Amino acid sequence: MKQGNEPSQARLPLSWFRQGALPLAPQLLGRTIVRVTDEGVIRARIVETESYVAPHDKGCHAYNNRRTKRTETMFQRAGHAYVYLIYGMYHCLNVVAAEEGQAEAVLIRAVAPLTECDESIMKRYRSLSSNKFVNLSNGPGKLCRAMHIDKSFDGYDMIAGEEMWLEAGKPVMPEHILCATRINIPYAEEYADVLWRFYVADDPYVSVKDKQAVSLAVRERMLETFGSEDFGWN
Repeated sequence: MKQGNEPSQARLPLSWFRQGALPLAPQLLGRTIVRVTDEGVIRARIVETESYVAPHDKGCHAYNNRRTKRTETMFQRAGHAYVYLIYGMYHCLNVVAAEEGQAEAVLIRAVAPLTECDESIMKRYRSLSSNKFVNLSNGPGKLCRAMHIDKSFDGYDMIAGEEMWLEAGKPVMPEHILCATRINIPYAEEYADVLWRFYVADDPYVSVKDKQAVSLAVRERMLETFGSEDFGWN
């Protein structure tokens, strides 16, 4: 891990976010999330994501295009933050990933601090008691606490905002990305088995590693050859 501060890079543009949750999720890996806090600027590398795609995805909050006070943010233009609370105590950060009116989002499941300075600030926000450094941000609730992200960021414009945004970072190649089933959504029925979770292979900050995970490069070749319906990888 580097010392000091990582230099800023170009922000990711609106057009990049509009491609939809499925193609966007693996492309978010290696990108930098930036959060400006009272303690200083935090930069972290995204290492794990999940796609959620309405209307058919039964694991998606907006399944069947359900519009509620909570899900309304998912129907906004791409590039907005969708933040919600689980178990009454943990926040989860998602990036809206489609055109306005089309509910698709990518959950940011895990991040890794870029520098020791970033790690130090994140530890203060997390009040980390464990000596195991990966516990800092190896889960959606953990990373939100470490980066001081709460419900006030729901609907936040990550394209133009000055408190949180995404930068180009260092994209991860498909051969270094693994695809697996999403976490804790047994209610999603057949959509509980789709390989819509993506993570950087061998990264210690990944929340859950799956022995049955498939390389993204292999997945893409299989989809090109056989089509998604044959493998449940749609």
